[in-house]
Parts: sequence; structure tokens; C-alpha cells
Amino acid sequence: MKNLENKVAIVTGGNSGIGYATAADLAAKGAKVIVTGRNKEALVKAETELGVKGIVADQSDLKSIDNLVEEVKAQYGKIDILFLNAGTASFAPLDGATEDHYDNIMNVNVKGVYFSVQKLLPILNDGGSIIFNTSINAHVGMPNSSAYAASKAAVLSFNKVFATELAPRKIRVNAVSPGSVETPLYGKLGLEKHEVEGFGTVLSEKILLKRFGQSAEIAKTVSFLASDDASFITGTEIVVDGGLTVNSVV
Repeated sequence: MKNLENKVAIVTGGNSGIGYATAADLAAKGAKVIVTGRNKEALVKAETELGVKGIVADQSDLKSIDNLVEEVKAQYGKIDILFLNAGTASFAPLDGATEDHYDNIMNVNVKGVYFSVQKLLPILNDGGSIIFNTSINAHVGMPNSSAYAASKAAVLSFNKVFATELAPRKIRVNAVSPGSVETPLYGKLGLEKHEVEGFGTVLSEKILLKRFGQSAEIAKTVSFLASDDASFITGTEIVVDGGLTVNSVV
């Protein structure tokens, strides 16, 4: 069902993983989709495979966000959907974390998200939809994830505050918090293939549905929140984790 026809959507970090799957789903539902990322080759691949528009942008660089806004404004005028998906994940114990580790996570996941919303807000139509990609890490207290978890908790705070501030413009603001999802991100965490597989085996036993999620499953939740089917939903967080967080004591 093409329930997003005539809508213009931006998916940050849309050249892989959840962002790529969401761009595909939004496009399939009729939206004109713009994906951003730092990897030009990956963006060209997404353009070719999905029929979307790729724009090189670095979320941690405010000037790059300004350039993104100007390019989108020139080509599309206004947008209707903003999915803040771009982010970084790295892990370190408290006694071993460096300033660079902390700053890199916060610059991308918090500062970058905050100013992306601020700078894109003037070209977001009244009645539009903002969706944040957060994480169950904001809730579960996983060891070695303190900076990453804090960054996602900060975004969940943005979710509630922005929903309140933007309600007069009928802009809905919501968050999707995935659990364990099979994405290329796992290959970027400094873990060997057997370590990732071993971790997945252990973790999947804690997930009620006994498997990792798929990017396409998260994408469908985002598309729902972006559509008029979610017209009375704002300021909320939808956890998509296969039941992991409700199984914490088993």
C-alpha cells in the first residue's frame, strides 16, 4: 500500500543496515527518499538499487548539516519525514574509556542528532513526522556501554521534549528502540566473526522469539510512525526487541 505518496523523507545514515532497509520501505510506500551518509560509494549503490537520492553528509559536522539543508531545500523545497538513524557504536569499560571514545559517541549520537533536527526544522512541513533510532541500551545497563547508552538515553529525552515543543505545528515526534538486529554494524565493533556469532548465540537465548531482528522489521515500524496510520501517536518509544527486555530475569 502506497500510503506515503507525495511525501518527502530524509533517512540519515541510509546507505546500510536499518537506514537502508527503511529507505527501501519508505520508497516502496511511495515516498521520495533522500539518504545521507559519509560513504559516497555506498550512497551511489543505494541510489542505484533503491531509486533514492543520496547526499554525502557528516552528522558530526554542523557545516555539513547546513549544506545538506541547503541542497534538500533547493531540490525538494520541504520535507515531511525525518528519520534520525545515523549513529556510531563503540564500547569500553568505565576504567578504560578515553576522552576520544566519549567525545566521538556524543558528537555523532547526541550533538549531531540535536542539530540535525534544529537545522532541518525550518524545511519540515507542519504535520510532519520525526523519528529517532535509539536503542534498548538506554534501559538495560549492559556492561561497557556507558557512553553509548547515555547517548541513546539523551535522544529519548529529546523525543519527549521535542514532541511537546513541536505539537503546536502538529509535528509528531517518536522513537524506535531496536534490540539485537542483524546489521553491518556488528562488523564495525572490533569483534571477530566467531565472537559476534558466539555473542549472538548467547543473546538469542534471552530473546523471547529466539532470534535477532531483521533491519526490515525495524523499517516497517519506522514507516508506520511516519504514516497517517500513527496520526495520534507522539512522544512515545516503540521497543522492537523480540521480547529481550521483558525476559531480563529469566
